[in-house]
Amino acid sequence: MTAEDSTAAMSSDSATGSSPKVPEGVAGAPNEAALLALMERTGYSMVQENGQRKYGGPPPGWEGPHPQRGCEVFVGKIPRDVYEDELVPVFETVGRIYELRLMMDFDGKNRGYAFVMYCHKHEAKRAVRELNNYEIRPGRLLGVCCSVDNCRLFIGGIPKMKKREEILEEIAKVTEGVLDVIVYASAADKMKNRGFAFVEYESHRAAAMARRKLMPGRIQLWGHQIAVDWAEPEIDVDEDVMETVKILYVRNLMIETTEDTIKKSFGQFNPGCVERVKKIRDYAFVHFTSREDAVHAMNNLNGTELEGSCLEVTLAKPVDKEQYSRYQKAARGGSAAEAAQQPSYVYSCDPYTLAYYGYPYNALIGPNRDYFVKGTHPAGLPLVLSGHA
Repeated sequence: MTAEDSTAAMSSDSATGSSPKVPEGVAGAPNEAALLALMERTGYSMVQENGQRKYGGPPPGWEGPHPQRGCEVFVGKIPRDVYEDELVPVFETVGRIYELRLMMDFDGKNRGYAFVMYCHKHEAKRAVRELNNYEIRPGRLLGVCCSVDNCRLFIGGIPKMKKREEILEEIAKVTEGVLDVIVYASAADKMKNRGFAFVEYESHRAAAMARRKLMPGRIQLWGHQIAVDWAEPEIDVDEDVMETVKILYVRNLMIETTEDTIKKSFGQFNPGCVERVKKIRDYAFVHFTSREDAVHAMNNLNGTELEGSCLEVTLAKPVDKEQYSRYQKAARGGSAAEAAQQPSYVYSCDPYTLAYYGYPYNALIGPNRDYFVKGTHPAGLPLVLSGHA
């Protein structure tokens, strides 16, 4: 069936009432015939709502849960007269599309970007690997990167004596879908928090709804005005990369705890296994000679006390600096300037660390900048210190 035949059939069926009308957003489109032909070929539905045209979601015959986090890619630099009939054939070459959301303008042209969700995570990774810089038109290259499906909010203005459980209970009273609350203890006084927390929600939608509800002037917590913003998005790290990590990230240390003390504590299970320790205020990176020694130390020391403070020990997450820059651009629409002498990887954990490893202060995506002041590490590297320690 040709595109013209498809259009005629749809119009005829609509007139007799034997089939639904041409979907809103497709009817009257400059390429209506091509879009109808695409729907005929694939069996996917298409509808326009809230400024976006959605193809699929779910695809025909889909059974099972919604695709997991990490299955979506962001597609930028789309020519404004390119639509699903050209995009779908490209993106379906690397995996089965769950849905494609093309952002639309009032004039009927696209807004230059789209989101493509795949049924499986490995398909999304393949799309980034193979379709970034794909030439969709002569001289016009698409930009494809992992979508920032941020589910975490930064909330400031929290009374410093409030415990994690109290904060979780209060936030859950006024917003829905709360999964967890992450609280940083004050570097100087472990009985106090730093005046802010990170709240993890079950979905991006739940986080967006909560952010709207918690905007300044709309609500108070504990009788205080609060600040709310998107938090630094958590970047997925490939499992094969994580399996090579032999560096531990240790949080909640006492300010006065020395690198030598940390090295002695973490090296107690196998003398000589710790290569070096880098401590910054109340957290540290512990470098091991082997992954086995790192995992053994983590399993034995996480949750234990060192000089009166309960340690939080995890494997450090290496994030490729190019990938991190792409996340910055996708999350804020701007570019993250490259800092001098950056390593190939940063170890993602919190804004302090990102700044320490050379990422520019003004490129950090939340926490709210009012809660931090710039400082300088003795080695001359940039370091962000809490203004509410």
